[in-house]
Amino acid sequence: MAKIADKIEELINPVIADMGYELVGIDYIASGKHSTVRVYIDSDKGIGLDDCEVVSRQISAIFDVEDPVSGQYNLEVSSPGIERPLFHIGHYQRFLGHDVKLRLLRPMNGQRKFNGAIGSVSEVNNSVELVTELGPVTLDIDMIEKANLIAHF
Repeated sequence: MAKIADKIEELINPVIADMGYELVGIDYIASGKHSTVRVYIDSDKGIGLDDCEVVSRQISAIFDVEDPVSGQYNLEVSSPGIERPLFHIGHYQRFLGHDVKLRLLRPMNGQRKFNGAIGSVSEVNNSVELVTELGPVTLDIDMIEKANLIAHF
């Protein structure tokens, strides 16, 4: 599934950047015959409904030509929101010190879910150190299935 998201990102990222937006990431959720492609965009000015509509129309046009998703699918374009998803190593670097919740693809020492602050990021090792209640934990970014910032009010 990640391969489909990567292919979609490759197709749409240049167009979204040319439109003045940042492609934050893509969630591809396969669900039988009907999948969901969720695209997160951002900009310095924030994201409104009109932004989502214009980007959605552009992505739909690209999908009509390139057909990266077989079968039926829903396309959703959205802002990352306050519990922003983290997709790439640059996201972890950008939010160094912030609290995150994440889930691994496979358990590490019997645990798949972790909460803590991003303590450090290593591009060399492609890893992130999470400072948890039980101490620091180093996680390979490729092993992270889903990660989101934790909103504090």
